[in-house]
Amino acid sequence: MDNKFKKIIKKKNKSKIVCLTAYSKNIATILDKHCDIILVGDSLGSVLYNYNTTRKVNLNTMIEHSRSVRLGVKKSLMVVDMPYKTYRNTKEALKYAKQIIFKTKCDAIKLEGGKKIINIVKHLVKNKISVMGHIGLLPQSETGKFSFKGKKLAERNKIFKDAKLLESAGVFSLVLECVEQNLAKHITNSIKVPTIGIGASFNCDGQVLVTDDLIGLNPINVRFIKKYSNIRKVINKAVLNFKREVKKNKFPTKKYSY
Repeated sequence: MDNKFKKIIKKKNKSKIVCLTAYSKNIATILDKHCDIILVGDSLGSVLYNYNTTRKVNLNTMIEHSRSVRLGVKKSLMVVDMPYKTYRNTKEALKYAKQIIFKTKCDAIKLEGGKKIINIVKHLVKNKISVMGHIGLLPQSETGKFSFKGKKLAERNKIFKDAKLLESAGVFSLVLECVEQNLAKHITNSIKVPTIGIGASFNCDGQVLVTDDLIGLNPINVRFIKKYSNIRKVINKAVLNFKREVKKNKFPTKKYSY
């Protein structure tokens, strides 16, 4: 196993893992200073392209954004989401996973699902492809209103079993999305690989958020999103100042002219 992966796994129960999304070099360059993992998420579908579902994100889009991100990542572990309908069976999954890794030079790929994709995960790991798992709320599988997972006993048992199955299949880490906090704690304490939560409480070994949400660029209001900045306000002020200077003929001055 590569040292990058060993470093992530060793953080379990010792040091929190920091993970954020990036879709371009400029953002990745900033995140790389602070993150353990940078995820090129298929969330770019809603964040950048205004899709109402991540299902509309295709392989080429993921690859092109990932190639840009790779230019800004020097230190962090880089993970790329496999888009919808690229891992329906072992043959398809291996073909597209290899394509993503070859074209983007990423370190690992991420798949959504539990028991249904166990044989696919095993096949990828057997072929020396590092896999991050993802259970709980699955955006590629669910349409309509999202809700947190783990309310009912049957659902709790299923999610827990999925976590154990994915661990045994060889994932190096596991995203828990919108998983009830006591269940997230139970899973985290029961598996040897790190859990990374999004809306799944501090009980996880690490946390991930969509960067555009964190900086306030995406005007979304969801319970698990904390806005650490209001970049829309910063951009608005900069554009307003530019507009005023252009209107008053104050820009460009000689300093900014040839």
